[in-house]
Amino acid sequence: MFDDYLFHPSSLGKIMTDPRNKSDGLGETCKAHLMECYVSKKYGWEKDITNQYIEKGLVAEEDSLDLYSVVKGQVFVKNTETFRNDYFVGTPDIVLPKQVIDIKTSWDIFTFFNQLAKPLNKDYFWQLQAYMDLLGAHEAKLVYCLVNTPLKLVEDQKRKLLYTMAVIDPDADQAYLDACQMVDKNSTFDDIPQTDRYIEFTIQRDWDAIDKAHTRVRECREFLNQLNDR
Repeated sequence: MFDDYLFHPSSLGKIMTDPRNKSDGLGETCKAHLMECYVSKKYGWEKDITNQYIEKGLVAEEDSLDLYSVVKGQVFVKNTETFRNDYFVGTPDIVLPKQVIDIKTSWDIFTFFNQLAKPLNKDYFWQLQAYMDLLGAHEAKLVYCLVNTPLKLVEDQKRKLLYTMAVIDPDADQAYLDACQMVDKNSTFDDIPQTDRYIEFTIQRDWDAIDKAHTRVRECREFLNQLNDR
């Protein structure tokens, strides 16, 4: 059942994790993800992973694309084509003749600027290596964008505050009104120059890393088949 199983690039970072003891084969993070793959493939159940960060990334995706287009002086169009090879299946955000670009929409100004002080996210490194493998590209860009939080998500935050703070009269509770004002401030970034609202990392194709990923995919397929044969 799993001989030809294809992994999404976004999950590659999970299966590339190594065990604490090398004799154990696959790491626990890898096995946990493979169990999700197994349940999804065999029984049709999908694990629901939804939060405000993911939701903003989905809802504000076009805004991030527009921002990146403006600051780069080039119109970028969202790719809708799904690519497959012998190991992966995925739909990159932006596909250029010799390059693939992945857009990440930051939740707020703090998570955005934190990227400047962090090493490259390992999960995103593996994701972009897989995209380059799918497209035959030699270069990829990881782009973080800071755009306004959609109104629906802003209102969702305010409703959560209403319950968390046990507010009886939202129009008369000054602490609640102050908190809502802070939510509004932390959700709108129009006062920041557009050129300061994107962070771009360039990643080169790593042939050794892709070879390791292919090997790990084969090991994961064997693990999944063993589960299926138990």
